[in-house]
Amino acid sequence: MARTPTAAQVLGHVVLVTGKEEYLSARTVASVRDAVRAHDPDAELAESAASDLTLASLGEMSAPSLFSAIRCVMVRGLEDLPDESVEGLLGYCAAPVDDVALVLVHSGGAKGSGVLTKLRKLPKVTEVKSEEVRANEMPAFVTAEVASHGAKIDSDAAAFLVQAVGTDLRSLAAAADQLTNDFHGEQLTVEKVQRYFGGRAEAKSFTVADAAFSGRRAVALEELRWALDSGTAAVLVTSAMAASARSLARYLGSPRGARDADLARELGVPPWKVRTVRDQSRAWTPEGIAAAVRAVATADADIKGRAHDASYTLERLVLTVAGLREAR
Repeated sequence: MARTPTAAQVLGHVVLVTGKEEYLSARTVASVRDAVRAHDPDAELAESAASDLTLASLGEMSAPSLFSAIRCVMVRGLEDLPDESVEGLLGYCAAPVDDVALVLVHSGGAKGSGVLTKLRKLPKVTEVKSEEVRANEMPAFVTAEVASHGAKIDSDAAAFLVQAVGTDLRSLAAAADQLTNDFHGEQLTVEKVQRYFGGRAEAKSFTVADAAFSGRRAVALEELRWALDSGTAAVLVTSAMAASARSLARYLGSPRGARDADLARELGVPPWKVRTVRDQSRAWTPEGIAAAVRAVATADADIKGRAHDASYTLERLVLTVAGLREAR
């Protein structure tokens, strides 16, 4: 099913939404409702928990009202459908009412899988999967979001946006929408993304970590001071340092000759970040990384309770990590 379905695709049909990614599921439900309302602004909306569903209640929700024959019915939590209601629901889905769009939402997991198997065999049922998006798939999600607005984004720009905004899909989708509207018809580049999102705390924190683990002591200190002066929380810096240490440790333990795509999955980073980790790893040993991890843990504990001066603690951490790299 297209991201924006037509009324003909949903009226008289059943849309089965499955998967754990709540944002994608909610967007699918909204797209069905929008299609129905675009067809008939007076269309009525009805909603029920599957645990409360009976054939009688489904019939009531799907029956024409005094105001409109067109209806959109959403049943959430399909995994909780009572056993006694299964046959009635399957019977309806085998021959849905022409003027009704029925949306069934299953939140993922094994519970209720038997009902899903039977629903998937019905010709009037269309499944839309809301699968979880892994960390290394986030740039591709951004690229697809931008494309859905009729625009294009450079791969490095998509990766930078993820680093700046984070991995919340709703925030990434909103950012993609903002960028495509503000740079209408233009290719989105790193420079354009930085103009809007380069000041995000998460992006600043990873800039500090990248510089420290690359041994660029002066740059790391400069980036740290700028980040703290602009309001970046100290714990975000230690978090970024810890993430960089983990990525390096995993890289050093990975098999030689592995493809970047496989390494990205192993490291839990986007593909473009593999190049950065590879470059950093040339001057690190497992012993050095272990010492860096201990330094990060100490700094994090100090910031969260023992240290009176977080800035001094972070400066000491940056110098320690850069020094360990140089010592190699």
